[in-house]
Amino acid sequence: MIKQRILIVEDEADIRRFVRMALEKEGMNVFETATGEEARINAVSRKPDLVIVDLGLPDGDGKGLIRDLRSWVSAPILVLSAREQETEKVDALDAGADDYLTKPFGVPELLARVRAQLRRANAASNGSATSPIARFGKVVVNLATHEVTYGGVPIHLTPNEYRLLTALIRGHGKVLTHRQLLMEIWGPGYAERSHYIRIYMAQLRQKLEEDPSQPVHLVTELQVGYRLSGLEDFKANLA
Repeated sequence: MIKQRILIVEDEADIRRFVRMALEKEGMNVFETATGEEARINAVSRKPDLVIVDLGLPDGDGKGLIRDLRSWVSAPILVLSAREQETEKVDALDAGADDYLTKPFGVPELLARVRAQLRRANAASNGSATSPIARFGKVVVNLATHEVTYGGVPIHLTPNEYRLLTALIRGHGKVLTHRQLLMEIWGPGYAERSHYIRIYMAQLRQKLEEDPSQPVHLVTELQVGYRLSGLEDFKANLA
């Protein structure tokens, strides 16, 4: 079995070692670098399956590195950072990161997020257009006919509710910022109206979550945006 390759970009040696040990125990092949310049070189030579990036690098902000990598690297990018501000998270995700984990963090959560990103990347690379069916929990979405069921019972969604749901499905579990969702669903004129998303997300949860007050699939990333958790692998072409 081919080991998955992980590139860690982190200037603190103790954290690099901590993350490396955790990933190697999972059977992954791990490479380390402390600077953005070295990261660019390693991204070319190592061809990582996933990149872990700290935002506070000695030779520049990690968001610049993310933007650079995202222009030619398709591998998922996971941010590990002590920066807790909403703007930092949003900017990193908008720059091209796929997920954001705030320091300090636990090994189980780190590994869960790494595995999730690798699964999504693998599913996306295994072809497309073989099935238009997306599933999570008790929900089944037929992307060809726009039919949605919960536990086998048809569910009526408004056009905006459906567009919000399919945007999250296309994200394959990636955190989507309020701005990204607003731009995609309503257009540039609505980019700052985050209350729209809250209203329609609440309506979706009422229809698609077992307990809307404790959602397990339509998940909030506090002050940043939303993601869809528990989406089963599927290969529909959603472009």
